[in-house]
Amino acid sequence: MSSRDSWLGRAIASVALALWAIFIGPPLAAQDRFRNRPPEDEIVYFVLPDRFENGDSTNDTGGLKGDRLKTGFDPAHKGFYHGGDLKGLTSRLDYLQALGITAIWLGPIFKNKPVQGPKDQESAGYHGYWITDFSAVDRHFGTNEEFKAFVDAAHLKGIKVYMDIITNHTADVIRYRECPNNDCVYRPRGQYPYSTAGAVGGKRINPGFLGDHIQTEANFKNLKRADFAYRPYVPAAEAKVKVPQWLNDPIWYHNRGNSSFRGESITHGDFAGLDDLMTENPRVVAGFIEIYAAWIDRFGVDGFRIDTAKHVNPEFWQAFVPAMLARARARGIPNFHIFGEVFTEELDVALLARATKVDKLPSVLDFAFRVAALQTVAGESGTEVFVRLFNADALYEDGSRTSRQLPTFISNHDVGRFSQFVKRAFPQASDEEVLKRVMLAHAMMFTMRGVPVIYSGDEQGFVSDGGDQDAREDMFASRVAIYNDNRLIGTRASTAAANFDRQHPLFQGFADLAKLRGAHSALRTGGQVVRHFGETPGLFAISRLNPGSNEEILIVFNTSKQPQEAIIEVDYDERGFSSLHGNCEAKVAAPGSYRVRVPGLEFVICKAVDAS
Repeated sequence: MSSRDSWLGRAIASVALALWAIFIGPPLAAQDRFRNRPPEDEIVYFVLPDRFENGDSTNDTGGLKGDRLKTGFDPAHKGFYHGGDLKGLTSRLDYLQALGITAIWLGPIFKNKPVQGPKDQESAGYHGYWITDFSAVDRHFGTNEEFKAFVDAAHLKGIKVYMDIITNHTADVIRYRECPNNDCVYRPRGQYPYSTAGAVGGKRINPGFLGDHIQTEANFKNLKRADFAYRPYVPAAEAKVKVPQWLNDPIWYHNRGNSSFRGESITHGDFAGLDDLMTENPRVVAGFIEIYAAWIDRFGVDGFRIDTAKHVNPEFWQAFVPAMLARARARGIPNFHIFGEVFTEELDVALLARATKVDKLPSVLDFAFRVAALQTVAGESGTEVFVRLFNADALYEDGSRTSRQLPTFISNHDVGRFSQFVKRAFPQASDEEVLKRVMLAHAMMFTMRGVPVIYSGDEQGFVSDGGDQDAREDMFASRVAIYNDNRLIGTRASTAAANFDRQHPLFQGFADLAKLRGAHSALRTGGQVVRHFGETPGLFAISRLNPGSNEEILIVFNTSKQPQEAIIEVDYDERGFSSLHGNCEAKVAAPGSYRVRVPGLEFVICKAVDAS
């Protein structure tokens, strides 16, 4: 195939441009001011465009004809397209700016397979993770030109745009002859080695991951067939559905059946049937460098969130990340932020940190932070949980420097909203208590080390019924019954009406915290020192310190329902504090000693008055 023969030249050109960017690059004077903000200066808003705002009803069906199984559009069903698009998102940038947002993490916008799944279990690609065309915006969301208009409009407001990207898989197109119901179990390399596909000239590929002699074109050119585990084929109707064209050949995929999410299947198995790319193959590496570099070149986006990052081999990221950073710098984007999804529901910092040390990802979503917040604010654990979390920051590549760039979150579109877990943990809690707990957890997210990420709808008091489809409510007026029957927090509204209320207590609370974060560099880039913690619900205190300005900001959280008081350590030179939020004592009790009083489920933010 010509696509197999021409990739090397394009890869060499990409490397040449990357080297130019690293050693020369454009002058800083050419950069827009907002481009120079480091990642830790941002406040991120994560949004699935289909569920935010419908700015153009003519694209609701994505230009397709027929019923929902053809178009994917059914605004009354939680698993189908609802009509949100790029025009709608662009029209609401003022709303996001008022919230204090400085960066938008945009769910995948690439052209998707409209509908897939077994009969009577079908759902649509409204979420964006079933890509067929990596070069084009899905027509349900708009056009490439409308994406460019969105990025330009966001940039005019000083708001960065992070694209959600996928390299692990494509849409479910490849079929296996042995499994007509598309339910093939994973077949491991030991039982089904690559050599069973037939060796070329008596040679076989080495499927391992270690060593340059394995991750080479010379190694993988010996793989000429794809039927080493199953006999894959592409249905005639979808033979050319993927773009770029080379993606239509099963030779570039693992073809070993569905992942069990254990052992080698983590990186070699199909993720719930999705076609799993052979990302250890240099051709695939070069292909995806070319694909995503084009989005940087054409649209000037500011970063990538990488979906399913832990399901891709480390060598892929070791090549991909430097190429993207170099291409961004060549485009005049010096602080291109890349963060990977390394999913865990445990306080497993080692798993997250490994991705920064071995995979060489610059940053990862801080799933461990979410777990700590759940255990303490949506649970009954003592605040020492946060000590265990922060003591492990040293495990990350570059230690605390990297930890300050970790996107922290408490809700998302996969696991559900924080409010849901609060209600589950405290079923007898009043509306006021639930609101306080949700606000407290967000205050932790805004003021502790890391980059805060607000999940669309949390600022309007949304309460999910579960994860995945049950946590993907519409911001515009919804027609989904299981969304509209939810009792939201902090408001009498429901999702049956549009929710862009700037007077909502959570919206105002988040906006106030965003202003504080923007006004005080210690809350963004300062070091963090734990001042107080306990083995039961109660006070947890930290100081954020900015060595450059000698600024100390003390933040004290109370995870108990009862008022709490303590005398805690502060810098010896501090003589008094002013209140940034809540009531702070004006003077220290003694040099290096400060009394704090915090109401139940509240927090205080105190700034040392003698700080410059």
